[in-house]
Amino acid sequence: MKKFMLLLLPLLALADGTAAAAAPVLNSGDTAWMLISTALVMLMTPIGLALFYGGMTRAKNILNTYAMVFGAFAVGFIVWIIVGFSIAFGTADGSMNQIIGGFGNVMLNGIKWNDFTSVELGQLYPKYVFVVFQGTFAAITVAIASGSVIERLKFSTWMVFVALWTVVVYAPIAHMVWGGGYLFNLGALDFAGGTVVHMNGGLAGLILALLVGKRVGYPKTAMKPASVVLTAVGAGMLWFGWYGFNAGSAFGANAIAGVAMLSTTIAAAVATITWIALEYMVFKKATLLGAASGAIAGLVAITPAAGFVLVEGAFIIGIMGAMIAFFGVMVMKKKLGYDDSLDAFGVHFLAGLWGAIATGIFAVSDKALLWAGPLKDAGDRMGQVVVQFQSVAIVGAFTLIGTVVVYYIAMALTGGSRVNEEEESMGLDESVHGERGFNL
Repeated sequence: MKKFMLLLLPLLALADGTAAAAAPVLNSGDTAWMLISTALVMLMTPIGLALFYGGMTRAKNILNTYAMVFGAFAVGFIVWIIVGFSIAFGTADGSMNQIIGGFGNVMLNGIKWNDFTSVELGQLYPKYVFVVFQGTFAAITVAIASGSVIERLKFSTWMVFVALWTVVVYAPIAHMVWGGGYLFNLGALDFAGGTVVHMNGGLAGLILALLVGKRVGYPKTAMKPASVVLTAVGAGMLWFGWYGFNAGSAFGANAIAGVAMLSTTIAAAVATITWIALEYMVFKKATLLGAASGAIAGLVAITPAAGFVLVEGAFIIGIMGAMIAFFGVMVMKKKLGYDDSLDAFGVHFLAGLWGAIATGIFAVSDKALLWAGPLKDAGDRMGQVVVQFQSVAIVGAFTLIGTVVVYYIAMALTGGSRVNEEEESMGLDESVHGERGFNL
């Protein structure tokens, strides 16, 4: 997302007192691209992420894992329409505008079906499309967190958590970074969601994992993936959908969308190769699970920088994103002993953190790319890096506090957060849903 998002307001035709101004004209090309991008991002959650996570869990919990992601999309999106969009992109009076946007657009009140969005490069497409596009971001962010607590969290607690967290944590962070809030005004750069989506979702996942506790038998009991092939298919679907995620954040069929698409592909491909190489050096094996994990790490890392960097930056961000995520999954997790079931923290938070900082390091000084303002010299670049550090620190603190508060509220409302030991041993597919992921 770019700093001109504050200009995404309905375009009004103004009269000069003697003649009425021409009505805004829909840009069919940009509208088509935003519709396609929105559909691509939607594809990422109930199909891509659900398969990616489902394949990594044990066979007795694969259906529950899919249901948690699927349910998160549905609940998160509805909450977004009811109040989330208004908090993120509405307007508020006074100092609260630094944190929330207001409640003037609750249930999309005040937004007409034929209102347009307007950005500085002249794109005109329906504002309803922008609402849906942003809603898919909100839904996937909370779904990411599910990967840290699958196989032991109550489904009812998760559904309540999703609804509350989208309002209390995600929407204010989206406003602070993209909607005209504090970090937006500070000059923080986040093209498509390094801080807002990946750091936010990944850290929330770790916090949940620590609060809920470890799975029974972890880490002594072998917990093998149900299907690495499903995970790889999910990774491929995520990669495909990520073009809507990143290139769609150019908000039009324009040159910046092309920059974002190229940098996204470079980073994902080079991160895949990097993870495979690291695995081979350490374990003398090159696994498909590692290749899939590397691709996602590269995609996460490039997300905040996608429209701000060119080829060299994309290569470095992708390589380092894979290396940092590999360290988080293979070393940090084992040393610290936390049970992040599907490595949401290691892949999403750590790679997202690197990408957010790297955006300040590698963002090009060409004003045509860096809409937030050109970086004219090394001093400006160091200043931007400092701003990026401030951004990740504030987002991290807000996510930490907000997630803890929401967790305890959800736990109180649902009578506890964890399934009992018998249900966990049986598997959540049958004990919670009365179904099996595989009837073999």
